[in-house]
Amino acid sequence: MTSVSLSHDPKWVRANTVFPTSGTGRDVGLLGVPACETSLSPTSAHLTPAAIRTALARYSTYSTSHDVDLRGFDLRDLGDVDSPDGDDGEQRVATAVENVRSNHKLLIVLGGDNSITYSVAAGLWPELSNCGLITLDAHLDLRDGHSSGSPVRRLIQEGMPGRNIVQIGISDFANSREYTARAKDAGIYIVTRDTLRKRPTADIIAEALEVAGADNREIYVDLDVDVCDRSVAPACPASVPGGITADELRQVAFLAGADPRVRALDITEIDAAMDTPDQRTIRLGALLVLEAASGVATR
Repeated sequence: MTSVSLSHDPKWVRANTVFPTSGTGRDVGLLGVPACETSLSPTSAHLTPAAIRTALARYSTYSTSHDVDLRGFDLRDLGDVDSPDGDDGEQRVATAVENVRSNHKLLIVLGGDNSITYSVAAGLWPELSNCGLITLDAHLDLRDGHSSGSPVRRLIQEGMPGRNIVQIGISDFANSREYTARAKDAGIYIVTRDTLRKRPTADIIAEALEVAGADNREIYVDLDVDVCDRSVAPACPASVPGGITADELRQVAFLAGADPRVRALDITEIDAAMDTPDQRTIRLGALLVLEAASGVATR
């Protein structure tokens, strides 16, 4: 990644400055979980948390649309979980997040591959029946085994009812008939990419929040950036042509952050080493952080 000297203007504060490594972070905690060893595609996703933190400097702290300045909120960078892969790594993740729900309104997790959705959610909620899951993903992630393709199956196996799960953006020719049948048998609510073309994003997210958060359940949101079109997410190994737009995913991040039932949100499947020279995927990841944080600010 090429180092670029950025201008300094005291009236244009950069977003990387509002996530200090000390303080309480009662509004938002930012945590890196750089897992990559079980990815189905070769990846350097372990480089991504640091790259997103660097990219935050490209943006200001102010959301014009929502009249929110993140300088007025309590945010904190909690650092990275060391070596989060494998059984020992997943235990380190669980230890890192065990007090997050009592200490922060929202945890934003920087992956890492999509395997972290299992380790973070299982660490946050020892009783998985008490939470819901919304995924934005081209893939069902119901594969056998332990990999970036299996976190949803593993969560169900550990006690999360399928009826608590909504999967949005599921793409054609990115999943098998067998795993689609598994999703239907589990009672997962699937919103395909084709459905997204026909309904407003805000309506779909509102519906998903009601399904996953029924009975006032707390919700985990997984933003697998490969749900986006490959033109805007070239650093996602499994992104496909025809995915959703960067703007749509940014809208989802804001709406998720704005709902008090959403207690954790991850950003996964970006390989910083694969990105284009303009760093479009990493920059999108940084904007997802800011959108989610500004959503919390409107609660």
